Amino acid sequence: MRHRLFIPAATALLIALTACTQDELAEGTLPEGEYPVVIRATGLSVEATPQAAPSTRATVDGDWQGVQTVALKMGDAVKEYTVTPNSADNTKATLSCESDPHYWTSRDPITVSAWWPLDDIDITRMPAVKVAEDQSKLADFQNSDFIYAIDRTVEFNDPKLTFTHRTARVAIELKPGTGFTNVDGATVSLVSLSADNGNPTAIKTYHASGNSYEALTAPQTVAKGEPFIRVELGGGTFYFRPKNDVVLEAGNRYKYTVNVNATGLTLEGCTIGGWEPGQGESGAAEDLGYNYDTTTKTYTVYNADGLMAWAEAAQSDLSFNCTLTADIDLTGKKWTPIGKGTTSEFGYQGTFDGQGHRITGLAITTDNPQGESAALFGGIGGNGEVKNLQLVDVDYDVKQAGPSGGIARDNYGTITACSVTGTIAAARGSVGGIAANNVGTITACWFKGDIAGPNRGNIAAHNYGILTACYYGQNGYLGVRDNYGTDDTHQIDSGALWQPAVDGMNPALTGNGYQWALGKDGLPVLQKKQ
Repeated sequence: MRHRLFIPAATALLIALTACTQDELAEGTLPEGEYPVVIRATGLSVEATPQAAPSTRATVDGDWQGVQTVALKMGDAVKEYTVTPNSADNTKATLSCESDPHYWTSRDPITVSAWWPLDDIDITRMPAVKVAEDQSKLADFQNSDFIYAIDRTVEFNDPKLTFTHRTARVAIELKPGTGFTNVDGATVSLVSLSADNGNPTAIKTYHASGNSYEALTAPQTVAKGEPFIRVELGGGTFYFRPKNDVVLEAGNRYKYTVNVNATGLTLEGCTIGGWEPGQGESGAAEDLGYNYDTTTKTYTVYNADGLMAWAEAAQSDLSFNCTLTADIDLTGKKWTPIGKGTTSEFGYQGTFDGQGHRITGLAITTDNPQGESAALFGGIGGNGEVKNLQLVDVDYDVKQAGPSGGIARDNYGTITACSVTGTIAAARGSVGGIAANNVGTITACWFKGDIAGPNRGNIAAHNYGILTACYYGQNGYLGVRDNYGTDDTHQIDSGALWQPAVDGMNPALTGNGYQWALGKDGLPVLQKKQ
C-alpha cells in the first residue's frame, strides 16, 4: 500500500532507510511505492551579481530562492518536483514531490536528469535555451538563466544532484582609454550572436555596477573578425572584433576588460573559466585592430593587425578605403604592396587617409629574377587617393628586377601631403622617394633619405604627370630624373632648415584637412587644420 507522507522530506527518507526488513535487504529490493525519491540539489555558484537585491535571488547567483519547481526525469517518466531551499544555505535545496513522486525500487544507484525552467506546454521536454534580448533590467538578466543536471548518478545513501548552467555568462569591464576621461553612461551590447532557437542576435547587457556589465547567452561560437562587443558612449559607437573565434560554452564565465578609445575598443585582457569570478586562467588578448563600415567600405585602423587585415582585403577588392586613427608599427610584418602598377586599372582605387599618422617599421626585401617591386602600394589607380600619411625609416631593397617607390611603385591617381624617410634601393629598377613612376598628381609631399639604383629621383624617377610643391633633402640626386610633365620639386640643402618646405607646401593644400608644421626633429610633420 502507498503511504502518503506529511512529514518533512528529509525525515521521510531517514524513516524509509530504517524500515527495510531483513528479507528486503538480502534481496536488494525495496517495496514498491514505499520510498519516494528525495534529492539534495547543489552545484550552483555562490557568487552574487553586484547590486542584486535580496528580494531578487536567482540561480544565476547560485540561489534557489527564485525556483519553485524543477522537472525530474527517471527512465522515461518526467515529474514536477518542488524546490525547498535550505534555510541556512540557499545555494542548496531539497527536491521532493508529495503527490506523485518517483520511488526507489532498490538500494542501487539511479540515473536521473533534471532541469529548470520547465516547458510551459510539455513538462517532459527540456526547453531550448532562449535568453532575453534586453537584459538591462536585473530581472530580465536573471530570468535568462537555464540550469540542468543530465544523466547524473544519484546514490541511495547520499541522494545528491549537482546542477550546472546551460547558458554562458559574459562580463565586460570598461576602462577609459585615449580620448575619454570616464566611461559613465555607456550602453554595452553583445552583437553578431546566433539566432538559433529564436535567440536574439544582439543582447543589451545588465549594468551590474560601476563600469561592469553582464549578459547571459546561449552556447555558441562568434566568428573571428565579427563585431562582438559594442559600446555606445559620447555619441560614438565602438566595436571589439575578436582575433580568434569566441567559443561561448555553457557554465563558463567570460570576462573581458576593454579600453574605450576614441579610435575604437582595445582588449586589455580576458579571463575564461568557471561561472563565478576568479575561476579559470587569465591571459592577454588582442583584437583585430579595426572597425569596418559596410556602407562606406571603410576600414578604420588603429594597430598593425588592423592594417594587415585591410591590406589582405584590399588585395581582393582594390576599392576598400582605409583610415588610420593611430600610428602604426609594422616591425616584423611581411608587407605585400597593394595593387599593381602595370596600368591604372589594376591600381588601388580607394582612399587611404593617414589622418596625419605615421607608419614605422616598414621593411621590404625582394629577390625575384622575374621582377618584384617594393612599395606601400604597387600601383595607385586613376580613382585612387593616398593622403595625410608619413612613412618613417622605410627600408626597401629590390635585389634583382623591379622598381622601388616610397609610397607607390606607379601612381596614376593622387598622392597628397605624404612624406617618406629611410632607404630605398633597386638593383635594376627605377627608384623614387614618393613614386618610382608618376602619371598622376603628387602634391605637397617630401622625402629625406638615401636612394640607390640605376634610375632614381627623390620624388619620382620618371614623371609624366603633375608634381606640385614637393621637397627633398640633398643627397646628390634630383627631385626627378626624367621629366615629361610638370616638375615643381625643390631641394633642401644639407644642414638647412625645412621651414621653406613647410611654407611652400601648405598653400598647395587648399581644402585638405591637414597641413605641415616644423616638428621637434626639424622635419615637417602633419597637423590637423584648426
